[in-house]
Amino acid sequence: MGDYSKALEFYEKAHQIYEIALPPNHPSLAESQLNFAACYERMGDYTAALEALQRAFKIQQKTFEEGNPAFSFTYSRFGRVYRGISKNTAERHPDVGITYSNVGNVHRLMGNYEKALSFHRNALNIQENVQCSPLECATTYINLGETYRQMKDYSTALTYFEKGLKIREKKLLKNHPDLAVVYHDLAKLYLSTRQYNMAMKNVQQAVEIAQEKLLSTHPHQVDYRETFEKIRKK
Repeated sequence: MGDYSKALEFYEKAHQIYEIALPPNHPSLAESQLNFAACYERMGDYTAALEALQRAFKIQQKTFEEGNPAFSFTYSRFGRVYRGISKNTAERHPDVGITYSNVGNVHRLMGNYEKALSFHRNALNIQENVQCSPLECATTYINLGETYRQMKDYSTALTYFEKGLKIREKKLLKNHPDLAVVYHDLAKLYLSTRQYNMAMKNVQQAVEIAQEKLLSTHPHQVDYRETFEKIRKK
């Protein structure tokens, strides 16, 4: 365990240099996240491993064409983490809810929306029936909202976004980056439904928080600015 903890320290130092020196979707940043995932998996922290794999996969989606060999390695890592989850986690433990929601996000990123919904619903069922942080439920609501948004079921997506936002606004500081994530999701929804004033209002909130709290090279900063420009041109 100690060796993996030390490895994480060195990977983190390297990653910080990459974030400053490289553009946000550079393949080396994906490789860095894969290194994190491998360490977390060996340490038994499957939630953190899945989150790192999601970040790697998002970068690869923006960098590589479909069918690039880089994806096969990431898919293989996903499989290893799933096996670890199955063997080592009690079915009703609160952490399983987080893990299911992360697995749902992976399926959403891959376009497997029905599977994504199934995992998110399983997550919510656990989170609503065992003692867990309201913020964990909020994250699952938002993940469900984003899945429905990508399925173009905008009214259902809005319902879940609003549930998640209500909890986060109650529990977090007004300039917390997790609020910016929801505002950005809402902005994309309103852009899709051609409610441009609401879209602009939400994306401005996301951009303002990101400018205050995140590095200028952070992937969220880039995403928020891209969405802002899309809305501004409408």
